[in-house]
Amino acid sequence: MHQNSMYRSLLLPDLRVMLSENDEAGLSEFCDALHPAVSAEVLEELESREAWRVLTHCDVRRQAEIFEFLDHPQQMMLVDVVERKELSKLIEAMSADERVDVLSKMDPGHVENLLPLMAHAERTDIRKLLSYPENSAGSIMTTDYASLNEGIVASEALEQLRHQAPDSETIYYVYIVDEGRRLRGIISLRELILSKPGTPISNIMNRDVISVRVDDDQESVAHELARFDFIAIPVVDNQNRLVGIVTHDDVIDVLQEEAQEDAYRAGAVQPMQGSYLTLPVLTISWNRGIWLVALLGAALMTAAVLNHYQSVSTSFVWMISFLPLVLASGGNAGTQSATLIIRAIAVEDLDKSDLFRLMKREILTATILGTTLMLLAFFGSLMFLSWSEASVLALTVFLVVVLGSINGLVFPLIFRRLGMDPALMSNPLIASLSDLIGVFIYFNAAVWLLAEQKA
Repeated sequence: MHQNSMYRSLLLPDLRVMLSENDEAGLSEFCDALHPAVSAEVLEELESREAWRVLTHCDVRRQAEIFEFLDHPQQMMLVDVVERKELSKLIEAMSADERVDVLSKMDPGHVENLLPLMAHAERTDIRKLLSYPENSAGSIMTTDYASLNEGIVASEALEQLRHQAPDSETIYYVYIVDEGRRLRGIISLRELILSKPGTPISNIMNRDVISVRVDDDQESVAHELARFDFIAIPVVDNQNRLVGIVTHDDVIDVLQEEAQEDAYRAGAVQPMQGSYLTLPVLTISWNRGIWLVALLGAALMTAAVLNHYQSVSTSFVWMISFLPLVLASGGNAGTQSATLIIRAIAVEDLDKSDLFRLMKREILTATILGTTLMLLAFFGSLMFLSWSEASVLALTVFLVVVLGSINGLVFPLIFRRLGMDPALMSNPLIASLSDLIGVFIYFNAAVWLLAEQKA
């Protein structure tokens, strides 16, 4: 049994009994004794009002910790049933990045009604974070970080960190700034602890700081943090002023979201937010239907080409029997190529020279694969066809494999060049384009090589 299912099956019945009996001690223990993630998994099985009844039996900080582990759809349903004053306290207790993530998904009018109920400092911070573009570093960063002035010594730094720690999301990295909040350096907590008390911070800090801009795309920020294996990475504005940090847990969320979107698109489905079981059927139908209509259009073009060469297929009836082989060869080669290229684009920082090497390697690979499949198709089809007919089939297989692979290579690169997500060039769409090209090549090869037989 999956661990999440185990928690739900074991704890949910007891929780329902506690609610029916109004067992305040039991409900309080459920919130405080379990890890917030476990509590959230079980609460997702309750109605929103019941879930809030459970959360009222713990303090607001614990409420916020559990709330942050709920899926976004559940968070939004809970927001709808909580009173404004209680909701403002809950959101105020959340970490800065999680708080803004929730508010960005709420109705703007609802947000404006909540903000006056919050403390001035949090209200200002929220408005600032909400102003950053969606999917930018600013939209996923937190302002709860530890920072120090470079003009102090190690003992003073540790004393200041004791005061900052309760409000900081992480203190493993401490950022050194000047009077204008410009980022001057970085020091790890380990280095600080191991330093002699009187050592100036400026002598032990690392001045070669790797940072990202506040308007950088969140996916590139995630790859940058993963590339250097950081726990967190600082975010600066255009004047190099420290405005926040992006932590590893935020990056995991970004990478999961991007991977999920790519998986949807690879299957020709418009990315969806939320669980398949909770999304409205019309929403699922719309997200799938958009791509199916596009693929239908590509299939109709293939049918039009087939219809154009109807006289050829009438003359060479054997060609219809081997058409699925031709289409499968090109489509499979194209989807393989597209998958590898999209993956390379996503995880590697490719420059122009890398793109040239990528194209060279893929064309060479496609030639080797095309040649191999061509020979197999030729000798395999000799059991049913003449040498000349088998030659048509073999030549077609070679060409569709090579051209299908080039399709899978070129189209994602074109999308990337246009600033679009390469994953939009989904496997079914690549296969449909390869089918269209395959049909055209197949019948033209027959006309060219078998012209005398046709006459």
